[in-house]
Amino acid sequence: MGQKINPLGFRLGTTKSHYSLWFALPKNYSEGLQEDKKIRDCIKNYVQKNMRASPGVEGIARIEIQKRIDLIQVIIYMGFPKLLIENRPRGIEELQMNVQKEINSVNRKLNIAITRIPKPYGHPTILAEFLAGQLKNRVSFRKAMKKAIELTEQADTKGIQIQIAGRIDGKEIARIEWIREGRVPLQTIRAKIDYCAYTVQTIYGVLGIKIWIFLDEE
Repeated sequence: MGQKINPLGFRLGTTKSHYSLWFALPKNYSEGLQEDKKIRDCIKNYVQKNMRASPGVEGIARIEIQKRIDLIQVIIYMGFPKLLIENRPRGIEELQMNVQKEINSVNRKLNIAITRIPKPYGHPTILAEFLAGQLKNRVSFRKAMKKAIELTEQADTKGIQIQIAGRIDGKEIARIEWIREGRVPLQTIRAKIDYCAYTVQTIYGVLGIKIWIFLDEE
């Protein structure tokens, strides 16, 4: 059978690069990794609490972390940064304080920047959040998938595949449903494919959403 591999890790070094850029000695590596996790979780929690549109929607596509000896540079790529910044001018400073407390780094400066993504629905994480919201509100999954595909088509991508697994529509037996539009060449390493796996808690149980988006070919 075809062995499924994470499309992001498969393309590292060709069309994808790492989301965390830093160097550590083997004995300090795990600490650095946990620190990254803390930073990401802290930012996500903060954004979830303070999003004005609807709590629970983050709109974060990815968080990139670059570490130097005396500086931690964090870049947050967001689809809708307006919703976060609009009503709180000191939002970023507050977030910086929170993260600094979380990782308690004394001798390193923390710098957080927010970058806006021009076409948010061309990004699988933001799309998965939209889908999760629909499924929580008990919209039928086919309708939700079709709507999600319409949104990606507006962001001119070349293809998309969406897969939902679990107790769909509250059925007793869990199953997997998927839908594909356009082409999604997972075997082609040159192809720029963005991927995301997202879990959503519904009243029947947990559903898993996977989204592959084919952006373009090098």
